[in-house]
Amino acid sequence: MTNADLAESSVPIDLREYEPSVHVLSATQRDTLLRQADTLNLSIQPVEGTSDSYRIKAGSTVGAVEIGDLSVFIEPKIGIPQLLSLACYAMGVFKPQQDKLFDFEESQALPDVLALALASEARQAFARGLLHGYREEEDALQTVRGRIRFDDQMRRRSGFILPVEVRYDEFTDDILENRLVKAASIRLSSMRLRSPNARGELSRVAGMLAQVSLVEFGANDVPEARFDRLSEHYRGVIGLARLILRHSAFESGRGGVRASGFLMDMNRLFQEFLTVALREKLGVSPDTLRSDHAITLDEAGRAMLKPDFSWWDDGICTFVGDAKYKNLTDNRSVPGADLYQLLAYATALDLPGGLLIYAQGEADTWPYRVKHTSKRLEVMALDLSGTLDDVLDRVQSVAASVQRLREAASQVRVAA
Repeated sequence: MTNADLAESSVPIDLREYEPSVHVLSATQRDTLLRQADTLNLSIQPVEGTSDSYRIKAGSTVGAVEIGDLSVFIEPKIGIPQLLSLACYAMGVFKPQQDKLFDFEESQALPDVLALALASEARQAFARGLLHGYREEEDALQTVRGRIRFDDQMRRRSGFILPVEVRYDEFTDDILENRLVKAASIRLSSMRLRSPNARGELSRVAGMLAQVSLVEFGANDVPEARFDRLSEHYRGVIGLARLILRHSAFESGRGGVRASGFLMDMNRLFQEFLTVALREKLGVSPDTLRSDHAITLDEAGRAMLKPDFSWWDDGICTFVGDAKYKNLTDNRSVPGADLYQLLAYATALDLPGGLLIYAQGEADTWPYRVKHTSKRLEVMALDLSGTLDDVLDRVQSVAASVQRLREAASQVRVAA
């Protein structure tokens, strides 16, 4: 059965981030979905008065996954083009009008959009031919090539002259950059793509990379590629390939049902995007504005904390902040747990306060003065709508708040 046949025979479950919808499922399909509910961040409840209808609500995990005969698609509220633009920016891949790269009217399914975008970037990158490079090889040859591996020659050949154990550099297109693109294209091809055009485009990419080795990269083991003047034109396609490989997974599900797909945690994406954007706006390095830097709350060092953001100068922290992918437009009250968490960070770091940054909502700032202390907890909301450039412009106000809080902390320390 072909990929197209699988796509037609699968049962689609289309969801939208944080919005419930009702779907009819067989008992087997329901149980299959329940086994993956934690991974997909889904809540599944039976509809009263029915025997086969279920109210399914997605959380902050978006993307697409196939489980048995089910195809689950979870659409992000900010839209697929914006989602992928933010993700690419967070990975250090940025191009003018980047959101246009992912704006395909023919398909709203995330894997299809990725497939079309990857194929588009690959065509541009391969226009002048596949990138070649030198790869170190070790082999036993009938002639000397490169350098002789004398230790191996003595151990393996017992004094015979031929073949010769050698190490040499091979000029080839079978290099990391092309392997990443091929792995990403094969990964997407294995999904149930809805668009025939997307499937055809991926086949063409695979054909151009026919002589390149297929390497399986784990989601947590995707290597970075280095670029120079000869390989800079590969930056876009490599960035997309790494994004696909980092967020796609193929594994055997519980109960013998195979689950595979492309998933993104919006909480993590928001933090990663904001970290990169703030460093860019503030002109600081990862050593200065740190992400997930471990600190301790108690004197014995047993209670570990990891703020999303902390600013360090010569070993002294002058700012702490936390990013929350929550919408405060409908309910402007800030959850107490979020304030407690920020208060713990500020207390552990001996700072006069900190900053909570929420996604979406109105970009208003309001303070919470903590009773019986001098600490001040500030809250902002970053609107993620519009283009990537629109969002980056709004980050400037967050950066200004970071600078103001940092300067206030420095003044308090000087006064003390």
